[in-house]
Amino acid sequence: MKRVLLSAALAALIAGPALAGKAFVSNERGNTITVVDTETWEVITEFPGGNRPRGITVSPDGTKLYVCASDDNIVRVFDTSTYEELPSLPSGPDPELFILEPSGKRLYIANEDDNLVTVTDTETRTVLAEIPVGVEPEGMGMSPDAKFVVNTSETTNMAHFISTEDYTIKHNILVDQRPRYAQYTADGSRLFVTSEIGGTVTAMDIAEDGTPTVVGKISFDVPGVQPEWLQPVGAKITSDGSRLFVALGPANRVAVVDAQSLEVLDYILVGQRVWQLSFTPDEKYLLTTNGNSNDITVIDVAAEKAIKSVQVGQQPWGVVTID
Repeated sequence: MKRVLLSAALAALIAGPALAGKAFVSNERGNTITVVDTETWEVITEFPGGNRPRGITVSPDGTKLYVCASDDNIVRVFDTSTYEELPSLPSGPDPELFILEPSGKRLYIANEDDNLVTVTDTETRTVLAEIPVGVEPEGMGMSPDAKFVVNTSETTNMAHFISTEDYTIKHNILVDQRPRYAQYTADGSRLFVTSEIGGTVTAMDIAEDGTPTVVGKISFDVPGVQPEWLQPVGAKITSDGSRLFVALGPANRVAVVDAQSLEVLDYILVGQRVWQLSFTPDEKYLLTTNGNSNDITVIDVAAEKAIKSVQVGQQPWGVVTID
């Protein structure tokens, strides 16, 4: 019996403790990345993220962290376990947001100052293409089949549908003022585009060939909050396509929307100037970055309620999570 118990104990020691998930938060003004344990909601560490880190994502296998270092004009790359900086990627000037294709090979980057989308090969660390788009490109979304990338141009007020096969724009769809983010449903049948100054989210149905058709617009109304403060920015939709969550900027709220009927169901009070959102991989929690209160809010997705606030760095902008 003692030998069995000893063997079991030794096996447990070798295996080590179960690894908790992590959230990585880019702090735009602090020039750092904060790492948060998504089980205990405690800060693990903070490390330099380059100058003005904003857009943030991870490789499909979760081993590499990509950060838009906007004032460095590069994409910085870090090991998600050791936080060691790896060779950077070319990005074009002033990278703000990007989208990584499911294979992890191509990164599509919005260059706000040059009205371009830069396509970078993450393996060879070379630029594959520079695609002219509208004025002040920002939001980046990708269809689940990776055939289209959607870029939103803030001043042109358009969503540009770019073919990933030949890097040409196939459709230009006019939306409301200052579009910020583009989010497909998991099945690719619908796309949502937020418009910060317009105060709306445009919903589009997507045909099998990728052609978009505007089917409605979502507007917001919070008692006691001035209409000009209702500024839709980041957005995330549940994998089952039932709920759309929209960050409303200086309104300090996340809107809960029925993604099929487009009805606003509720508003969740979070930190100050809520900007971007990220689900944990199991979709149990939704994290928000709150730029003016220097924290993230943890939302219980099933309950649709905020349950915790975690202080991070100075002016958190983007957030991404891994197992």
